[in-house]
Parts: sequence; structure tokens; C-alpha cells
Amino acid sequence: MTALAPLTPLHGSYQPQDCQFLLTPIEAEYLSIEEKERRIQAGQAHYSEMIHREEAPSPRYLALFEMLCDRYAPRLAREIRQLARQLVIDLGHSASPITLISLVRAGTPAGALLRRGLVDHEGQITHHYSVSIIRDRGIDTAALDYLLDEAGVDAERIVFVDAWTAKGIITGELRSNMNRYNSARRDVGRSTILPRLAVISDIGGTADYAATCEDYAIPSGILNATVSGLVSRSVLNHQIPDGAFHGCVIYNDLSKHDQTQAFIERVAQHLGQPMEDKSTKLPSAADLKHQRLLMQEMLSKIQRDYDISDINHIKPGIAEATRVMLRRVPALLMVRDPDQPDVEHLMLLAEEKSVPVKVCSDMPFHACSLIKALVRTEAH
Repeated sequence: MTALAPLTPLHGSYQPQDCQFLLTPIEAEYLSIEEKERRIQAGQAHYSEMIHREEAPSPRYLALFEMLCDRYAPRLAREIRQLARQLVIDLGHSASPITLISLVRAGTPAGALLRRGLVDHEGQITHHYSVSIIRDRGIDTAALDYLLDEAGVDAERIVFVDAWTAKGIITGELRSNMNRYNSARRDVGRSTILPRLAVISDIGGTADYAATCEDYAIPSGILNATVSGLVSRSVLNHQIPDGAFHGCVIYNDLSKHDQTQAFIERVAQHLGQPMEDKSTKLPSAADLKHQRLLMQEMLSKIQRDYDISDINHIKPGIAEATRVMLRRVPALLMVRDPDQPDVEHLMLLAEEKSVPVKVCSDMPFHACSLIKALVRTEAH
């Protein structure tokens, strides 16, 4: 095997100070969405081993993104400030920087904005890195080792960042992974990391910090690479050498459609709005517990009603439903109210892809997508 190249961060189309991805660029080996889904369900490959070519958003879809930015940029800025202020209260002002570790890639725009909020409006030196975490495969320990052992970050001032939670699968993955990682570090007398997770929208009630429990269309949640530095979701396959960061594809062909930095600046211009004390209150522990119960009850009902054995085929919340419509093979789109503007982009995707839509007014979230079963097997 050839020698491993030095571990080097990349920033995609972000400004370097806004985000450093700890990822390894790889050559794309594209599969169709349908073939990717078939292999996942047949147990022939893990979802993280494969990737499909992302397309540029249509003009009609991009217009919906613009509309959501107009509607929600001020709210998103306020929620970023809420999180930033609470982190400074809990971690304290210090000459030692706060290190944000966003979870590639939904968490990346949130991490970039939170860094802006902490630096520009809370006066706290902050660095932001974006790191891969993969369901059933775990967090990128090479990236964590790099941060602690080479970048020299303060383990006690690390905060993980994602844009939202839904079922809480990644939250659980993060906590169990960090328990194992910390145990191994302690055994050799090295620093360990508290797995604090901050999110904007916590409809699953599983994060440590959340600005809201409401399911709403966070604008960055409806696009893929073109709002995430032109970087793909993370990949972990035969192309990644031992000891390297998890992989990614750089979608340079989408550069003329890139909204990454424009989105950050669009929200950042609202970060300086005055905040009243009452507007800084985050959801309480009781609020989060209530969200967990609502989510668990609804997931159980959907599993029963649609005879779904694999919980991973249920994707609740606007953002998760959107990802199914863009990246998987959807069987059904469920919406609480088809006339709610926050699901307009989902209704458009359903129309374009001929996906049936069902109105479910009793859902505690605005939308849910079900992944189509392509392979009949008890194991999947």
C-alpha cells in the first residue's frame, strides 16, 4: 500500500475560517439511486459505501429555497444566537477557543453559522471543523485524533453540532461512539471529549442543546452539496486507506449553482439583531422529554399502520423527508397539511417523482417519507 498522505483539512467552497472539513477527497464511483437502494436493502453494501451523482436544483425548486431563505433567515439567525449565548454561559468565556465539530453534512451549515455567532456576537474565539459520522459505522476517529493530537484543541471546549434531530439515531451513534473512543483514550492517558450535541431543531428531543422543538423548513435542509461547500455526504469504502479521514466527493461540476457562502452571509446579516432576554430561552428538559414521547408514539403507529419492520425506512420531519425524496427511493410522502408552505418543496418533489402523498393530520411533525422496499427479505 502506498504511504498515507498527510491528513489535511479542506474547506470546499466555504471561506476557510468558516469551515474546515476533515475528509479525504476521492474519485466518484457513481451508482444510480435505484441501484444504490437495491444494494442497501439486499445487504450487499452499506449506504456509506456508495454515492450517486447529485443534480443541480431546478429553477422552480431553487425558487422555493429562495422563498424559505426570505422567510426563515431572521428566525434561523435568532436561533443561532440563542445557541451561541447558551454555549458561552455554560462553557464560559476563555482564551481557549471553543471548537465546533459539525456532523457532515447536514450539520455543516449550522456549524459555520454558529461559529459566526460565537465569534462576531459573543466575542468568543471559535474554530469549526466538519467531521463524518455514519450510522452503524461510527464517527471518524482519525478526525478526532487529528483534532486532539495534532490541532491541539481543548477537549473540554468541544461541542458537536447538527442542524436537527429526528428519530435520534445519530445522537445515539454519537454518544455510544464517544463512550468507546473516550475509554480507549483514557487507557493511554490522553484527553477525552464530552459528547455535547447542539442542534437548531430537535423534533426528536435527544440533543443537549436545541433552539426549538418545532419542525420547520430550515432552508439549508432542502438542498444538498450546493449549500454544503460542494462536498458530498461522507463515504467509507475501499477507496479510504486505514488511518485516513472518511471520504467525500467534491462536486465541482455544480459550482455555478453553489449557494454555500451566499446562504451563510444571508443568515449572518441578521445575527446582529437585538435579542430580548426572553428570546434566549431554550427548550427545557421537560420539553425535550415530551418530544421524545411524541416521536416514539408516532413511529410505533407508522410501523404498525404500514407494516414496516426496518425503522430506518421511516424518515420523520421536513428535513429527513426531503433527504429521502432527493437521495433514496421513496414509497410515500406523508404531510400534516399539504397547504403548509414549509412542505411546498416536498409536494414539488413528489410531483416530479410521481410519489403518492397522504395527508396525516395527527402527525406531531409536518412531514414524513417512507423508503420503498425494493428487496423482499426478513433481514431487511
